[in-house]
Amino acid sequence: MKTRLPELVFRTSLTLSALLFLSACNFLGGEDGMFRDRGGDYREAQVIPPMRIPNELDSYTIDELYVIPERVAVETVAFEDVPMPRPIETRRREGVIIQSLSDKRWILIDATPGQVWPRIRDYWTEIQIALDYENPSAGILETSWVEIGSDQDSRHKYRITIEPGLHPGYSEIYVLHLQNERTDPIPTVITWPEESSSDDLEQEMLRSVSQFLADRNDIYQASSASLLAGTIEAESKANIIRGNAGQSILELKVDYNRAWVQIRQALTSAEIDIVDENRDEATFNVRFAGIMDDSDEPGFFGRILGRGNSDEALPERDFSVRLLETDTAVNVVTEALDSSFDANQLTLELLQVINDNLT
Repeated sequence: MKTRLPELVFRTSLTLSALLFLSACNFLGGEDGMFRDRGGDYREAQVIPPMRIPNELDSYTIDELYVIPERVAVETVAFEDVPMPRPIETRRREGVIIQSLSDKRWILIDATPGQVWPRIRDYWTEIQIALDYENPSAGILETSWVEIGSDQDSRHKYRITIEPGLHPGYSEIYVLHLQNERTDPIPTVITWPEESSSDDLEQEMLRSVSQFLADRNDIYQASSASLLAGTIEAESKANIIRGNAGQSILELKVDYNRAWVQIRQALTSAEIDIVDENRDEATFNVRFAGIMDDSDEPGFFGRILGRGNSDEALPERDFSVRLLETDTAVNVVTEALDSSFDANQLTLELLQVINDNLT
């Protein structure tokens, strides 16, 4: 049977199209293709010397974000049991907030010190102020001497300290201001005071830094976090630990005045009844029934028993919450005032509720 010309042309075109498609696949993909798999190319990567900045140019803005720290020999004891990972913080207190207590002020931000560090450096770069001293592992930055406004009689200097917050994933930022007369020689060794030379200038700097951080949404992305500053967040300021006698203790690495205020705020925020409080004896007497992990209710612990209309609510018990000041921290311990029941679980739950409501 004879094949008609249009059919022959169609078959020939189809064959040529298939051949061209296969050739294109080999050109685009495969070992020598334009879009080959490059997943293993890192094995052939070469080590190049670090970037060098000419002496006549400033280098303080250059920061190695992924530095391999030197190996430090430390004496460690192997874990008898593998420690449980910390729970993910689900009750985020988002935002940038200036907090104050007595004569102290600081910025609270829901970002890690490793994320905050490069943004603070960006702040000084943006306002064109050089840094005289940087210590990422301690979270300290110090500016050079600067002039402020029309003040021709004084020179000024700022020190910013980044510390871990009470909870993992949070940071506290402190500002200290130093001022001296321009007629005095520039000191070679800086002795920082306990309090700022000017409260007004300290507060103005806190507002400026907090606004700068609040305007940068990318601070919550860890893509540009500093690994050196990340060592600051090894341990938060609030941690539940085991005491020498095996009891649970909430350790607060803050001063006593702040610990007292924040424990009271935590009890109020958790809607725990405060029956009595005595600051001289560092004691709160409260009523507490326990916590229920109810997935239907919002919140990290669900809800506190005895606060809802549930028929299964347990009776509230009397507890004492005591603050014990040490050389390095304030320890918070809970104790049942009624010895007619086993209170070990409830005392731990009370500590957990207090810890979760610290801000």
